[in-house]
Amino acid sequence: MSLKPTSYVCESATQLVEGCTLSVLMQKPDVWKMAEILSTKKVGNKRLYYVHFLDFNKRLDDWFDEKDLDLSSVQFPRNRQRYAMERSTGSRKNLPNAPSKQSQLKKKPVHEIKNVQWIELGKHRMKPWYFSPYPEVMCAEPCIYLCEWCLKYVMNATCLARHLIKCNLRHPPGEEIYRKDTISFFEIDGRRSMTYAQNLCLLSKLFLDEKTLYHNTDPFLFYIMTVFDSRGFHMVGYFSKEKVSEDNNLACVLTLPPYQRMGYGRLLIEFSYELSKCEGKTGTPEKPLSDLGLLSYRSFWAQAILDVLIKQKLDVAEDKITISINEISEKTSISTDDVVSTLTHLKLIKYYKSRYIVCVKGDVVENYLKDKTKPQLCIDATCMRWVPKDWTGSKKR
Repeated sequence: MSLKPTSYVCESATQLVEGCTLSVLMQKPDVWKMAEILSTKKVGNKRLYYVHFLDFNKRLDDWFDEKDLDLSSVQFPRNRQRYAMERSTGSRKNLPNAPSKQSQLKKKPVHEIKNVQWIELGKHRMKPWYFSPYPEVMCAEPCIYLCEWCLKYVMNATCLARHLIKCNLRHPPGEEIYRKDTISFFEIDGRRSMTYAQNLCLLSKLFLDEKTLYHNTDPFLFYIMTVFDSRGFHMVGYFSKEKVSEDNNLACVLTLPPYQRMGYGRLLIEFSYELSKCEGKTGTPEKPLSDLGLLSYRSFWAQAILDVLIKQKLDVAEDKITISINEISEKTSISTDDVVSTLTHLKLIKYYKSRYIVCVKGDVVENYLKDKTKPQLCIDATCMRWVPKDWTGSKKR
C-alpha cells in the first residue's frame, strides 16, 4: 500500500534531509513556492539548502538560508515518512529527531547542483543558471574570470590582467564571414580551434541545461556573433552546427544574458537559415528545443513564412493564390515539417474539400504589417562572405 504525502511540523531545519518538499521564499518580499531539497552544506555556522522549485525551470535552482524555508508544513521522503508515522503518538504530527540510515536518500548527481557562483566576461558579470564542469578549484572561488577574446578562464582579476597583456586576440579566432554596421559573424572550426571551442562549450553550459558537448568539438562549426567597438569584437552569442548533417542546420544556440531581449537571438536563428540558403538546402534545429528556444523559433518561422505568403498575395491581383508547402520551404529554407507545424500553430491551415489550404485572414495581415513597422535587426544577405565547404571527406579521416 502506497503512502500518501503527509506534511509534518519541523521544529528545526537540521531535521531536513534531501528529498524533503516544503515552501521556500522564491522571491522577496513574499513569493513562496513549493520546492524539493536536493542538497545541503554547511558554510561557517550556517547551513544552506539547495532547492529545486517544482514546476519551474532548473535555472531558478539555488542555495537558500534556513530563514527562507517554511518549516510548518514539510513532506519527507517516503521511507522517512513511514518512520515518522510509526513514531508519532499524538494528534500533532511531530517529526522524529534523527532519521535512520535506511531513510537517507542517495546523493543527487553532481550535475544537478550549480557549481559556479559568478562569471565575469569583459564588462559583464553574470550569475550562471546551470552546472558546468569547470575545474573544482575554480568553482571554489566566488567568481571565475574569462578572457573575452580567447575565453581562457582564471581564478581572479589579477591573473586575468596578466593574461590580457599576453593575449593578442581582439576577436574570436576564426574567419569573419559577415559584417554589417557593428555586427559580425566569425566561423570557428571545432577541430582547428579546439581550445577556444571547448572553452566556449564550458561557458555555454552555464546557460544551456541540455548541452552535453564539452570535449569532442571536432565535428562542429561554431558561429560567433559579435558587436564591435573601439576595443574589439565582443561576443554576444553563438550557434553551432555539425559539419556533416543531412537535416539539422543548428545544434545549439545561445544569446548571453546581458544581450537577451534585444533581438540578437532571432538574428542568430536567421543567420543559420542564411547559411542553409547558401548551401541550397532546407534545415531544422536539433530537437527537442528548450522553452526559450521554441519561442524564438516559432517567432522567426512565423514571420519568415508570412513574408512569403503576404508578398505573393500582394504581387497577385487575385484574392486567392496557389502555393505549396514545398514552395514555402524552398523560399525560406525552413523544413516542410516546421512549415506545417508553424501554420498549424498560427491556425492558418484548414481542411477544405478533401485537401489542406492556407487561409491568411485580414487580421493576420494587419498584425504582420504592424510588426514590420517596428525596428528589427535583420541579416543582409549581400554582406555574407561565405562559401559552403564539403566536410564529408574530413569526417572519414
